[in-house]
Amino acid sequence: MSRPPLLREEEIQQRLQEVKYWTRKDNTLVREIVAKDFISAIGIVNSIAIISEKMDHHPDILIYGWNKIRITTSTHDQGGLTELDFSLAKQIDDLDIVKKGDL
Repeated sequence: MSRPPLLREEEIQQRLQEVKYWTRKDNTLVREIVAKDFISAIGIVNSIAIISEKMDHHPDILIYGWNKIRITTSTHDQGGLTELDFSLAKQIDDLDIVKKGDL
């Protein structure tokens, strides 16, 4: 699958305004989520897995503690951030399990 090109710095800065729960760390986007319990954390991870598989764009996911999740995304084969990363971030933010406040 052909990947979109790297975003220019000004494009990245503009798109960061659209994903307020995400931070930029070098060439990645990172979001920390604290779920209400372990099973909710696993549910969030499973939901992210489904979205990621459909997009063929897979983030790094770390579950730590008993209810914390760190999601890190970058378009590795392009060496940085592309539209795929911001699209994935938005879709994760739009998940009902993340939006409805059960965190």
